[in-house]
Amino acid sequence: MGAEAPGAMLERTWTRLSPWPGGAWLFSRILGFMVPYSGSIAPRVLELGPGRAKIALRDRRRVRNHLRSVHAIALMNLGEIATGLAVLVGSGDAVRGILVGLSMEYLKKARGRLVSECTCTVPRVTAPTDYEVTAEIRDAQGDVVARATARWRLAPVTPVDAPAAPAATAAS
Repeated sequence: MGAEAPGAMLERTWTRLSPWPGGAWLFSRILGFMVPYSGSIAPRVLELGPGRAKIALRDRRRVRNHLRSVHAIALMNLGEIATGLAVLVGSGDAVRGILVGLSMEYLKKARGRLVSECTCTVPRVTAPTDYEVTAEIRDAQGDVVARATARWRLAPVTPVDAPAAPAATAAS
């Protein structure tokens, strides 16, 4: 019995839910439940496909800093979500990934509704490999307010060991 890659499960769930009214909202809630810290900013998945993710963040008090702009770490979280979804969904059904590096460039105060977009071509993975990808975060005017560069370690999914059969006992 093999383990299912997270990207395959995410893509299958998005494909089932997104065409329906409220489906993107429900998918976003499920994602937030699966990844609680990422869910703390209440991201909204707008588009998702192999090597492509577009995620929105609503400007509200819980993601703001003392300067009345979106907090730097909320922006970093948004960038991580966009890169992770694009990479994992683009990796196919036999690859898993973990974030091993993340850097940010903050270019402008972030206010209002923000959209993070990541487009990439994920390499074929036959052995553990590091893959760097970038997401741009734009405001309602289309200005880039931040740029996230993430390094994902990708590796083939390993089979899950089947439970051992119970040992035979000798009958007396």
